[in-house]
Amino acid sequence: MTTSTAVRTDRHLTDDDLADALHRDVLRGLTAMPKALPPKYFYDARGSELFEQITRLPEYYPTRTERAILGAYADEIAKLSGADTLVELGSGSSEKTRLLLDAMGSTGSLRRYVPVDVSESALAGAVRGLRPDYPDLAMHVVVADFDRHLHLLPQDGTRLVAFLGGTVGNLVPAERARFLRRIRAQLRDGDALLLGTDLVKDPARLVAAYDDAAGVTAEFNRNVLHVVNRELDADFVPDRFAHVAFWDAANERIEMRLRSEDARAVHVRALDLTVRFDRDEQMRTETSAKFRRDGVERELADAGLRLASWWTDPEGDFALSLSVPV
Repeated sequence: MTTSTAVRTDRHLTDDDLADALHRDVLRGLTAMPKALPPKYFYDARGSELFEQITRLPEYYPTRTERAILGAYADEIAKLSGADTLVELGSGSSEKTRLLLDAMGSTGSLRRYVPVDVSESALAGAVRGLRPDYPDLAMHVVVADFDRHLHLLPQDGTRLVAFLGGTVGNLVPAERARFLRRIRAQLRDGDALLLGTDLVKDPARLVAAYDDAAGVTAEFNRNVLHVVNRELDADFVPDRFAHVAFWDAANERIEMRLRSEDARAVHVRALDLTVRFDRDEQMRTETSAKFRRDGVERELADAGLRLASWWTDPEGDFALSLSVPV
């Protein structure tokens, strides 16, 4: 009978760390002009469920398109990378993870899987889902914030570091440049970065992907207010904030905002903070940059990475790129 390989866990974040970060981020965001809340706080249990619904909506193409690209090119990605270790930043779709693990396994080199996320429960769930089909795969779980702990990633083996889903677009340019430099700093010769990027396209399609007819994205957007209410004893009335999604052509990015439908004061008791909103005042909750190949190549080069391969779907909606340190 096959015995499952033990799972190793590195914890660089505790519940107290996450609570402190929430306090700091919300205080900074609600006292800024204009106001903003970070998109990472969409994803409590309800928010994660809503996002899963979004990925199945007809308007929302990124998840299924990236999955299709992986289905077509995962074997090529595995062979070109030559990696024996998959490091996945952020909680990924189990289906996309399996495509990469199976492709790496088919080369005979696969040795370990290293999922990295701020949520230990999400990581535990991912491992439970994968373990029955990969009983001999070494799994090294890392509870960490990729913005703070990249230098602490396990160094074992030859690594393919995957950052999928277009999540890199949620970082503004300065944050993105810093993130890519940090990735480059901890890559060694033989390692590679697999990056998912959503591409510039018809603005009407882009806006529809973030403002679906069924209103699921609107509920997802407002969920950040439910999180702040619950965790920081605030009294936002989410239904009085309208979902806004628009295309910022100058910066080639989608912005999601919440618009206060009336003038109101919101009390955030855990921060001893009262925040005043004017009627129709908008608070930013997410930016999602869209890319062109030359821009991706330039940003990688500025960080010390060379674009080695580029894959996209027939319509040119989404791209995966493989880059290596130089």
